[in-house]
Amino acid sequence: MSIPKPFALHGKIALVTGAGSGIGKAVAACLTQAGARTIVADVNETTGDSSACEIRRAGHDAQFIHADVTRSESVQALIHNTVITYGGLDIAVNNAGLAPDSSPICDLDEQTWDRLLSTNLTGVALCMKWQLRQMLQQGRGGMIVNMTSATTARPHCGMAAYIAAKHGLHGIRINALAPGATATYLTMSTMKALKLIESEVAAGTNVLGRMAQPDEVAQAALWLSSNASSYVTGATIAVDAGYALV
Repeated sequence: MSIPKPFALHGKIALVTGAGSGIGKAVAACLTQAGARTIVADVNETTGDSSACEIRRAGHDAQFIHADVTRSESVQALIHNTVITYGGLDIAVNNAGLAPDSSPICDLDEQTWDRLLSTNLTGVALCMKWQLRQMLQQGRGGMIVNMTSATTARPHCGMAAYIAAKHGLHGIRINALAPGATATYLTMSTMKALKLIESEVAAGTNVLGRMAQPDEVAQAALWLSSNASSYVTGATIAVDAGYALV
């Protein structure tokens, strides 16, 4: 795939969390194809290292760093090691997250609740804390993309808008991507276990009648990470085939 010049990321240093599989893996591959040197971060050492190896075999520059986004010291070490490896941080895609539990809240156990919140909410906050510190210290701006979901119409909008407004003064753009149903290994395995048919799920969740491929979400992340979206900040971009229209 040929990358148009506005999307080129040559000379940029990127970090993608949850990049061992699914959307995160596709995003990391897409950013490196655009020219960015990319840190593949994941709590799973096997899948994370494999993802980085695949990118290198394709002729691009990527390194794996193990990280647990629920632990502040682990995230701090991730940013430190990113700087040690490549010399800085220009782009951060916070993709690490857990799939929601389908149980009604009256049946949801506290351990599952805590695990979801610590990864999907606290994890993003910790990543942004240390990413922003590094970007502010560098003084050359930066781009942060937080992965959310099409099922939440305005996720953490007050916090996102406030942070985006404050750090826009330093040239740091912060946006969110809200993908709809995406055909990742985890999603397809869950659907198989629940005996769900892809076409039926897609028909009930979007107007195109199919699930997204991880590469389609990755291309939206590339746009937000590049100068092609230089006037976009504080936005949530839906990549959901019209989920809100169904």
